[in-house]
Amino acid sequence: MKEITIKMNTAASENVKITDSTPEETGDRVRLKKQLGLLEGVAIILGIIFGSGIFISPSGVMNEAGSVGLSLTMWIMCGMLSMIGALCYAELGTSIPRSGGDYTYLFEGYGPLPAFLYLWDAMLVFVPTTNAIMGLTFANYVIKPFFPDCDNPDQAVRLLAAAVICFITFINCWNVKATTKVQNVFMFTKISALVLIIVCGGVFLSRSEDGFSKFMNPWQGSVTDPGRLAVSVYSGIYSYSGWNYLNFMTEELRNPYVNLPRAIYISMPLVTIIYVLANVAYLAVLTPHDMVTTKAIAVTFGHLAMGSFEWIMPLMVALSAFGGLCVHVMTSSRMCFVGARYGHFPSFLSHINVERYTPTPSLVFLNILSLLMLFTSDVDMLITYSSIVEAFFTMLSVSSVLWSRWKRPNINRPIKVSLWIPITYVIVSLFLIVLPCYVRPFEVGMGVGITLLGIPVYYLCVVWKTKPVWFQNTLKHLTFTIQKLFVSAKEEKEEDIWE
Repeated sequence: MKEITIKMNTAASENVKITDSTPEETGDRVRLKKQLGLLEGVAIILGIIFGSGIFISPSGVMNEAGSVGLSLTMWIMCGMLSMIGALCYAELGTSIPRSGGDYTYLFEGYGPLPAFLYLWDAMLVFVPTTNAIMGLTFANYVIKPFFPDCDNPDQAVRLLAAAVICFITFINCWNVKATTKVQNVFMFTKISALVLIIVCGGVFLSRSEDGFSKFMNPWQGSVTDPGRLAVSVYSGIYSYSGWNYLNFMTEELRNPYVNLPRAIYISMPLVTIIYVLANVAYLAVLTPHDMVTTKAIAVTFGHLAMGSFEWIMPLMVALSAFGGLCVHVMTSSRMCFVGARYGHFPSFLSHINVERYTPTPSLVFLNILSLLMLFTSDVDMLITYSSIVEAFFTMLSVSSVLWSRWKRPNINRPIKVSLWIPITYVIVSLFLIVLPCYVRPFEVGMGVGITLLGIPVYYLCVVWKTKPVWFQNTLKHLTFTIQKLFVSAKEEKEEDIWE
């Protein structure tokens, strides 16, 4: 048994002593450990992408596209766009092998203000919003079998969503390995659920007398309004979102130069194929009107296509949402952790639990923000609201590939994509960001407003260094309290030596 003394990162002179029984595992440092291999990398990407979107978004895509053919086209386009973006992130992740994902790339490419605004929007908008969506999806599918002929009680859905978010936060605080093991199991559950949908849809299509009738005139009713088509892409993009989240954990990935791009190359084509086939299966069983009106598309699908085994579908969807939420909480907390490391958030959010080696303060902080998002249960509004803001910053991150090629042409790039790939992604993203402005002005306005609000916050909280003494003392006291509450300390740097 080895006794370790860690100096607390506050003005106080107290020390914390812990007992460490596995020094070979910790490496004698308070640092995030490299515990993730290729399988875990693929599981993280698939775990987030297959979290809940494919069981929600088909309704939104169909509602805005208007026809079977255009709906399927949108799903293919979303897959191709995500694959192009993922290729750019493979270059970014291997040329800047640090955790933090978009935040780190924006910081390196455009400086601290754009990086802070991304972190500001991520923490206030799309990270807690995504957690809330996955929690609400889990709750809706768990509760739905008890209320088959009526709407789920709103309060019950939100309370169950809150409970599962808190439980998953606890798992992530407890152990990274436990989280990844859970995720590996749930990855196969999610793929099994989608394969089950595809098989049942194929069987139903082959046995139904008019099964192919929906595909005979696939373009009937197609929407031509560019704004609505852009909104339909956002619904599809939400289902694909997560392809960049492994980049948030680069420092915890073994051999990232090899495993990061391989995980992306394996995951994205697989996701696109499964998603298109799943939508064909949905359309084989449900009419376009059914897809638009149902709030639990997989449950409705199971009721019509699976007979007495329909109970399997809500169970598997709930497990998929649970697994997706688990890995999303794990990856997004690293973005908060890195932002605090750079000084853009309070320093206590960059601390690590000295016993579990997990960023516990960041996890708890995100948990609180996610619970606040549960004050609304309008999932469609949350999807549009978060997707538009996230799409803007993803476009900015991809554009940093072009900026870096120009400003830093000689840095090491283990992976170097053709220039047409980031250029295509940026141009398409610009259209998708501008077009929905007149279709969903409220959601776009809220996103722009929150982003602009971050500018005075940046200058007030980050740039202004001569803050009043009372404020600095209060922050030091809060930091010390957080350290004692979560048994956390500042991350050890390479040059730091333990006493």
